[in-house]
Amino acid sequence: MPTSDNPAPREPGPANPGPLVGADWLADRLGDPGLVVFDASVGAHRAAGRRIPGARPFDLDGALSDHAAPAPHTMPGPAALTEALRALGLHDTDTVVVYDGAGVYSSARAWWMLRAMGFDRAAVLDGGLPAWTAAGLPVEAAGPEYGGPRGSFTARPRPGLLIDAEAVAAALADPAAAVLDARTRDRFEGTAPEPRPGLRGGHMPGAASLPFGELQRPDGLMRPAGELRAAFEAAAGGRERLRFSCGSGVTACVLALGADLVGYRDLAVYDGSWSEWGLPSPQRPVVTGPGR
Repeated sequence: MPTSDNPAPREPGPANPGPLVGADWLADRLGDPGLVVFDASVGAHRAAGRRIPGARPFDLDGALSDHAAPAPHTMPGPAALTEALRALGLHDTDTVVVYDGAGVYSSARAWWMLRAMGFDRAAVLDGGLPAWTAAGLPVEAAGPEYGGPRGSFTARPRPGLLIDAEAVAAALADPAAAVLDARTRDRFEGTAPEPRPGLRGGHMPGAASLPFGELQRPDGLMRPAGELRAAFEAAAGGRERLRFSCGSGVTACVLALGADLVGYRDLAVYDGSWSEWGLPSPQRPVVTGPGR
């Protein structure tokens, strides 16, 4: 007999064309059975008070991060993530489109988290809510938290997609790997202060700078494939094994999205990122200047 955690079989959501979809793709399918739209906005964008109709909150500042961990936005464990996403009504057969209010920012983090937990039926909305509204598409007031039926999602972790400091240190020593930092260049070089108190400025020795904003056009859409590939080849020096870091594991996932779009496959995100590496203790190596 079906239960709340073991419902009757469902038809799968619409076919997912890849890791990135445009506003027109979503508009044509909004409201389809099996299509779930998540709003992964953070900070001020989360409090903006409007959303794509029917969107559910993928709250990276709340239940979708592990607040017992020392670094912000740490990935929850499989049991906690399973519970949080079932509470949001997600089924394993659903198709997910995730967006955020900034454009392509924290939505990529939600997409990568789902992938790291074995869910491949997810895409990022190119340009996010700004692209949606620029196309004249409807929004609604952000209402109360999701209160619909529970889902049947089950996390199936894929080891290696989210990595720790030791794995990053090994990548820095590996001539076949590149560690790419998604923070702004002035933060990477140590000429601008870190926004989180107590962190040292600079970067990991051997890391390369690739600010996530350089993967996006002025209108907030992701750049064409040729431009994305050129950006990665310039930063990674031809290496195909890519490891990504940022401030707290959020915009590193924009780099993961861009790399996936142009065919890189050996990818991992440093979950603790600079919020962990930049701590004064333990004393991990930090350098300043432009890097390699």
